[in-house]
Amino acid sequence: MIAKSDLRPIFLVGFMASGKSTVGPLLAARLGVPFIDLDQRIEAKTGSIIADIIARQGEDSFRRIETERLREALLEAPVVIAPGGGAITRSENRELMTKAGITIWIDAPFQLCWERIGQDTVVRPLAIDEPSARARYEQRLPLYRQSLLRVPVEAVTTPEDITDRIIEALAGL
Repeated sequence: MIAKSDLRPIFLVGFMASGKSTVGPLLAARLGVPFIDLDQRIEAKTGSIIADIIARQGEDSFRRIETERLREALLEAPVVIAPGGGAITRSENRELMTKAGITIWIDAPFQLCWERIGQDTVVRPLAIDEPSARARYEQRLPLYRQSLLRVPVEAVTTPEDITDRIIEALAGL
C-alpha cells in the first residue's frame, strides 16, 4: 500500500463522461485522502452551474475560473482531483498538474463517452452534438496522452477495476 505521506496530488484527466467523477471518490477512499470534483467546486463557489457560466461568460472565462479552483485544490494535498475534461486544454493547468502531482488518463473511447453523455442528466454545453463532441475529443487526445499514467477503459470496465489498476500503477512509480 502507498503511504499517505508519500502521495502527491493525483489528477484524473480524460474526456467528459470517461469516469473521472465516479472513480475519483473510490480512489480517494482507498488512498485515505480527500476527493475534489473540480466542476462541483466551481459550481459551489460561483453559485452557478458550469453550463450557465460558459453561456454567460464564455469558455475562456470559465477556464480561468477553473485554474483558480485548481490552484486552491492543490493546497489540500494529498488529494485526488477530477478536473473537467477540458482543463488540460489550458497550458497553465497542464503545467500545474504535471509539476504538482501525478496525472492519470482515464482513457475511455469516444463512443463510450458519447453514450454516457446521452444517458447523463448533466448539461454539457461543450458536447451539443456528436460531431462537435468528437472533434473536441480528437483535439484533446494529444494532451491526454501526455499524462504520466494511462488506464484504458471499456464499457465492461467497472469503476472498481479502474481504481485497482490505478493503485497498481501508483505502486509501480
